[in-house]
Amino acid sequence: MSLHGKRGLVVGIANADSIAFGCARAMRAAGAELAVTYLNAKAEPFVRPLAEQVEAPLVLPCDVREPGQLEAVFAEIGARWGRLDFVLHSIAFAPREDLHARVVDCSRDGFLLAMDVSCHSFIRMAKLAEPLMTEGGCLMTVSFYGAEKVVADYNLMGPVKAALESTTRYLAAELAERRIRVHALSPGPLATRAASGIARFDEMIRKTAARTPAHQTVTIDDVGGYAVFLASDAARAVTGSVVLIDHGFNIMG
Repeated sequence: MSLHGKRGLVVGIANADSIAFGCARAMRAAGAELAVTYLNAKAEPFVRPLAEQVEAPLVLPCDVREPGQLEAVFAEIGARWGRLDFVLHSIAFAPREDLHARVVDCSRDGFLLAMDVSCHSFIRMAKLAEPLMTEGGCLMTVSFYGAEKVVADYNLMGPVKAALESTTRYLAAELAERRIRVHALSPGPLATRAASGIARFDEMIRKTAARTPAHQTVTIDDVGGYAVFLASDAARAVTGSVVLIDHGFNIMG
């Protein structure tokens, strides 16, 4: 599962507890060269030291809500590297008032913003990555079990992540002829900055650990290990998957 000679883009590192950082760390350990993004000037001081840990030669701003920023990231990668082997999309957002409301009560603007940042941005990344993946490649995003089943307090993000998982399958079918594989990583609940916005999230983690066969929760390193496999040539025959990384939580009744 070596990534030596491969170059990848990691979008979504916020701090050392981010799923994106766990993936970046594992990818670098497997030999990949990485480009890393940060959200804005406020986030940069937290992200740049982590980018240095994974020896990323490209550290770029990327707020998908800002016109032109995502395009600028791929333009810089094209100018510096000329190609790209994998992308990890690990970003999601919903306004707090909509996230904490019932789905039936969410606002139109909040729903559209959540879909834009959490789902449509993955489509945009796929479109920008396609011409750079001249020898094939791998696109990965991050989902959650709440896309498939109703999870208390996950609310608006459930339908949004369901759309993201469907998008994963359609992109996988459309990009297969270019030898570009597409996957969604679906880890169990993790104490990340993004998850902190979900009501009673600590309780969700405790209940999940209690229900798994091994009574364990996943770590960002667990997710990183699977991301390395999917980005590697060992997974060249696998595409369109939603991978549940949850210590078997999903098999329990």
